[in-house]
Amino acid sequence: MTAAINWLDLDGVVNMRDLGGLPTTDGTTIREGRLLRSDNLQDLSPSAVQHLVEELVLTDVVDLRSHHEVESEGPGPLHAWSRVAHHHLTLLPDMDASSGPVDALLVKRDRARRDDDHWASHYLGYLEHRPESVLAALRVITQASGATVVHCAAGKDRTGTVVGMALAVAGVTESAIVADYAASAQRIDQILARLAPRPTYAGVLKGDPSRQRPKAESMARFFRALHAKYDGPEGWLASHGWSDADRQELRAALRD
Repeated sequence: MTAAINWLDLDGVVNMRDLGGLPTTDGTTIREGRLLRSDNLQDLSPSAVQHLVEELVLTDVVDLRSHHEVESEGPGPLHAWSRVAHHHLTLLPDMDASSGPVDALLVKRDRARRDDDHWASHYLGYLEHRPESVLAALRVITQASGATVVHCAAGKDRTGTVVGMALAVAGVTESAIVADYAASAQRIDQILARLAPRPTYAGVLKGDPSRQRPKAESMARFFRALHAKYDGPEGWLASHGWSDADRQELRAALRD
């Protein structure tokens, strides 16, 4: 059982959706209006911002972009709203001053340690390089008084990793998590069209655009690797200090 994709077609984003309605293993669902995922928020129109803040009651933004991205793109329009808390929690390692923009957008991993799926390997790299950011993002989602939006640039890889971990803890079925992740493929052309003209992303997006298209197997392999190495997402979290009380609080925050 999976849920219909609840796209939020707001002016200035192309990959935003509400994760409400996703099914859990014990027959409940994720509550609507609690957890949103999105591509870059820099281009949101005034009407879109107003809709998010006043109608969807957005209170928290989890920004997973690198320091370079935030510096080069500048503050987005949601920063003008004092009622919205911004949490910059990069999933990438800090780079030195000599690093270029492409370096600031990639996870460098030892080839011998890579999973045989390119993107699954990157997702494991996010957990290895920035466990503190993953845990902090889950705590924001747990403690937010209203809706939380998790975003990066495209809203598919870094966002997919953190959202996937949150949904797993909330008890969402793995098939539904994988299907939600793969849904970004439906809008990959629009996503790339938004990012390619920006100098921040132009170098990363060179080459075969099909490599950027999310595939269900990538998220499935990521979860298989977590199960093999850590006894699943919750096992990884427990190894980094996540408690059963944390689990229960996140479930209470997200589930109907």
